[in-house]
Amino acid sequence: MPPNIEPTQLKPRERAMQNFKLITEGPIIFFKENIINPLQAHIDRPKYYHRRFQRVPTFDQCYENDYICQFEANEQYHRDRVIDTKIIRILRRRAKECLFYEGPNADHRCKHIQETYEDAATNWFIKYGDLTVHSNVRDAYMKQKHRLIFERRKQEYEAKHGSNTE
Repeated sequence: MPPNIEPTQLKPRERAMQNFKLITEGPIIFFKENIINPLQAHIDRPKYYHRRFQRVPTFDQCYENDYICQFEANEQYHRDRVIDTKIIRILRRRAKECLFYEGPNADHRCKHIQETYEDAATNWFIKYGDLTVHSNVRDAYMKQKHRLIFERRKQEYEAKHGSNTE
């Protein structure tokens, strides 16, 4: 009901609807405010809606014969991969929406969104890029190890022979 209208000024149909609302919602509101809320006041529940998993040791921290630790690390890897993929999709969608919305001015107005997306996509490709869908944490760890060895050898080679970027 609007605050400046008295109940007697309402049309009969509006008054009937208001009474129906009071009859149907009144007991529910009373029950929630006087019974449920006082009972739940002492419960301290976290204010999030997604399940949060505790971080487990990474694959390189697990012992060779500790299969449970390796399994947990593999599950953590799969969860991280799904989350990172969804983040990339969201960033890509934001970049496309910005480009579409801004039109000709998109070059400078969407630059930070586009750079964020490109950095995240590059990092995703470094971590998961050449791995198959069915890859596991061991494959990702080996990829990371080979990339680090390659970068170290590349630096040693460039220091010895000089850089040929001219």
